[in-house]
Amino acid sequence: MSGTRRKPGRLGPFVEGYRLRLGVLGYPPSSVRNKLKELGQLGRWMAGQGIEVTQLNDSRVGDFLAAWREAGGRRIPRLRSFAPLLDYLRDEGVIAAAEPAPATALDELIGGYRRWLVADRGLAPATVVRYEKLARRFLGQRERPVAVADLSGAEVTAFLLAECGRVSIGSAKGRVAELRALSRYLYLHGMTPRNLAEAVPPVAGWRDTAVPAGMTAGDMERLLASCDRSRPAGVRDFAILMLLARLGLRSAEVACLELEDLDWRAGEIAVRGKARRQDRLPLLPDVGEAVASYLAAVPERAGTRRVFLTVSAPRRPIRPDLVGDVVERACRRAGLAPAGAHRLRHGLATEMLRQGATLTSISQVRGIRIWRLPPFMPRSTPPGCARSPGPGREQPHDRAQPGRRGLSDAAQVPGPQA
Repeated sequence: MSGTRRKPGRLGPFVEGYRLRLGVLGYPPSSVRNKLKELGQLGRWMAGQGIEVTQLNDSRVGDFLAAWREAGGRRIPRLRSFAPLLDYLRDEGVIAAAEPAPATALDELIGGYRRWLVADRGLAPATVVRYEKLARRFLGQRERPVAVADLSGAEVTAFLLAECGRVSIGSAKGRVAELRALSRYLYLHGMTPRNLAEAVPPVAGWRDTAVPAGMTAGDMERLLASCDRSRPAGVRDFAILMLLARLGLRSAEVACLELEDLDWRAGEIAVRGKARRQDRLPLLPDVGEAVASYLAAVPERAGTRRVFLTVSAPRRPIRPDLVGDVVERACRRAGLAPAGAHRLRHGLATEMLRQGATLTSISQVRGIRIWRLPPFMPRSTPPGCARSPGPGREQPHDRAQPGRRGLSDAAQVPGPQA
């Protein structure tokens, strides 16, 4: 199991192809050398054990690591370190695809629930994952997980109360929505005799009782200036911040952007929002320049059409929570209080309002809810903002064209400069 330079055994024919794959995935040269070294050690072990390449799988790699450990090897990699190699061999048709674990009755129920959330409810992938996790945890803690005919409202309420004791108010509200969705699914598909969604109690905690906290144009400039655009990570973060600050995109909308969504000739960007909603927004010149600079800095796309990828290898599409991390890191670099990605969205709405845009036109542009307050509460106006007509009092020029949202007001707002 020594690390000296020797022939890679049974895996010799795949060295060069694997080297190219690692480069596409964004591994630096030092990591590529280590990965090829591990390939050689595995190939020589396979030759000694009489194992053909077509017989290689996760279990065989586990046996190799165990033998390496018994031989007193040092710095033994983990099984997941060989995931890129196994994926490459599967893509090349050398080894069979990994066999999924046998599905249990609970897996089948959750699978049907997942399909319903996607096809009937139109939820975003990240939301589906969250709903699915809650359903699996709730049903899995029951003595008979799939025997839900005797499920009672008291059982649902008890689970919700236990969840509320360990999570924030916002997360508890999410649990309510998730439990109600699961209860509706079970009832609509005849698994429970009653719709227990009505038995899930609401969680106290009113929203929209004040003007949402925004971010000033000066703070946005400091965030943008904190990005080191001499490095790939800085170029990517700068493009993400521009989309948040100038177009008011949500974290999930930024993460899900694909190359086909950028219409360079028309100067537009397609945005897939909540509930299968699709909008086309003007691709403002400074935003387009920031995104184009990022795409030029990362020519290798790692087989994906997503716009934004991780910096570290293996390079893959970013998740929505990474967009929030980008904003938080930028706040620390700029010496600002930590803030989430939504703060920039609210900052755009506040700046549009300050420049004279109406509340109705702002909500039409990006669906920003800044006037949804309880009827018994006065509507506040951010300092320096002119009072604008609320819902039902919009002016004729405020009405957007059907099926298309414009940034007529936003495009005139002097946003943060690069």
